[in-house]
Amino acid sequence: MISPDWEKPEGVPIDIFIFGGRRASVVPLVTEAFGWDHGVFLGATASSETTAANIGVVGAVRRDPFAMKPFCGYNMGDYFQHWLNMGDRLGSAAPRIFYVNWFRKTAEGKWLWPGYGENSRVLKWMCERVAGQASAVATPIGLMPTVDDLDLSGLDVSPESVRELLRVDVEAMRAEVPDLRSHFDQFGDRLPARLETQLRSLETRLAEG
Repeated sequence: MISPDWEKPEGVPIDIFIFGGRRASVVPLVTEAFGWDHGVFLGATASSETTAANIGVVGAVRRDPFAMKPFCGYNMGDYFQHWLNMGDRLGSAAPRIFYVNWFRKTAEGKWLWPGYGENSRVLKWMCERVAGQASAVATPIGLMPTVDDLDLSGLDVSPESVRELLRVDVEAMRAEVPDLRSHFDQFGDRLPARLETQLRSLETRLAEG
C-alpha cells in the first residue's frame, strides 16, 4: 500500500499533520484546526492520561507538546516559534492540522471507538476536507465532522456512541483552561505571543458557548 513516491529525492507535498493524545474523556474523536496558528496551539497543548507504562500517577493528564517532550533538545518555547515560522514561510501551502483522540471511553470504562483499521474512516474525512469534498461545523475547539460527514457504513458502533465521540463538552473544556495556562506559564517569556493569543481566543469561544 506504500506510495510509489515515498523515495522521491525531491520530496513530496505534505497535505496533513495529525497530532493526538490518549484521553478517556473531554477530547473528541477528531478536530480540525481553524488555521495554522491554531494547529500549532493544538500540537503545543497535546495531552495524554498517564498509564502504568508512564511515569506519574495513573490517569493524570500529562502535556506532551507535539509528542516531543522526551526528545526536544532545546527550549520548547523556541520549538513552538519554529513551527509558527514554518507556517509563515509556507503560507497557503501549509498543511492542514488535525487532532485525534482514539481513546474515548464510556462512564463504565468501555471503548467508544474501535480504533485500529477503523481509524481510516477519520483519515478519509481529513482527506476529503483537504480536497474540498467534506463539510465541517465550527465549535469552540475547532472544526469537526457531523455524524453524517463520517463514512460509518458497516461499522458496529451505535449512533449514541458516535454522537458522544463528536460531542464538545464545553464545561469540561473550560475546566481544562487553568491547566493549559499552567502549561504555558512554564515557558515564561519564551512562549510565543501568538500562542498566548490562541489561548485567550479559546477562552473567549468557550465563554460564548
